[in-house]
Amino acid sequence: MSMPVLSFSRSPALPFVEMRRALNSNACFHTHTHDEFSFGIIDNGMATYQNQHKANLIGKGVTVMINPGEAHSCNPAENEWSYRMLFVDTGWISRLQEESDYAASADYTPFPQKMKNDANTWQEVHYLYLALAEAGNQLQAETQLVYLLNEVIGSPKTKTLTHNNRCLKVARELLLDQPSENLSLTDISRSTGLSRFQLIRSFKAIYGQTPHAYLLDYRIKLAKNFLQQGRGLSEVAADLGFSDQAHFQRHFKKRVAVTPKQYQNFFSNSAL
Repeated sequence: MSMPVLSFSRSPALPFVEMRRALNSNACFHTHTHDEFSFGIIDNGMATYQNQHKANLIGKGVTVMINPGEAHSCNPAENEWSYRMLFVDTGWISRLQEESDYAASADYTPFPQKMKNDANTWQEVHYLYLALAEAGNQLQAETQLVYLLNEVIGSPKTKTLTHNNRCLKVARELLLDQPSENLSLTDISRSTGLSRFQLIRSFKAIYGQTPHAYLLDYRIKLAKNFLQQGRGLSEVAADLGFSDQAHFQRHFKKRVAVTPKQYQNFFSNSAL
């Protein structure tokens, strides 16, 4: 049997999100509540998830969603299990929803479902967890969090999201003019007058990517030119706003299929 590990931390990217991870755990919890909105995914094993008066047997591929104040428990069905949880400040979500004209009759719009059994939502939470764990990754983490909340709670009910080309052009120019700056989604939203929900949905509809993905794509294009010129990898990573060389290499390889060093070597060798 593997040694159990339980860790708690604040996200270095978005400090209003608490992160929890359990590896090979057999710990059980009494019925309890949280003040925050929370997401949970299982990496290995099975668990019995009870929310209010309904119990379900869940495993990898299922995302649990718990509203503030909901009595619940989630315990291993047999032996040990591994899972990850995210706890998002309720006030932050409430303010996000106010931007987008959700119904104002309550402090916030709750999750309409207690769980989702689909691979796409599980993967979205997985990638959000990775983004939240990385310092200097605020735009990606905030974009993924807002996108996920829109998917699981639903679109605003009283405001029609429209393609405001002038505002989106402002957002695009801001990203292209400052490619090395780690702007937040809030920064871009304020510069355009669009809510964060509107900005993500409309920008993706027009340009095919979220603002964060668009910025990363532009950074990689610049990086390719810099690498062809023979500039050092650490210099290129720092000048383009990547948190470190590993962060740069990971995103470069996702888009070019080789590492920055391998890419640079192709051009070095061809010049011989």
